[in-house]
Amino acid sequence: MSQSITIQNSASSITGLLVPLADRTLLLPNVAVAELIAYRTPQTVQGAPAWFLGQVPWRDLMLPLLSFEAASGGQAETGSRPQVVILNALGGREHVKFIALLVQGIPRSIKVDGSLARSDAPLAPLELDAVNLGDIQARIPDLIGLEQKLADAGLI
Repeated sequence: MSQSITIQNSASSITGLLVPLADRTLLLPNVAVAELIAYRTPQTVQGAPAWFLGQVPWRDLMLPLLSFEAASGGQAETGSRPQVVILNALGGREHVKFIALLVQGIPRSIKVDGSLARSDAPLAPLELDAVNLGDIQARIPDLIGLEQKLADAGLI
């Protein structure tokens, strides 16, 4: 039996982004994403965990590039169509405004209405929930948890 998730918003829908990864699709609020850029080979950091791919340049900044798959217990994969999504940092750290996330392809905009059908799929670490959007199962990531993982590893 499917439960629904109610979105509390003054409008009847919000805009989300379906972000393709190597092994799953994430659903992010549109406002969480600052920009999509072409993949650039990151500057690696010696001794960093496998989910930390290195630093990538963006505008006048060097941003930590992460693999969500590896951070949530899977494997880091560059894939055949790598892109980088620049996320607005949500953790409230004064010196961290953005983080970069490796993705596979171009995110797709989607209107999400007042309720989502919750999926009963098992959740991986750093996933808050899973929802069904028609024939797509999307995972809702814990972006603050991902940023905290960076902080706990001493990488930000």
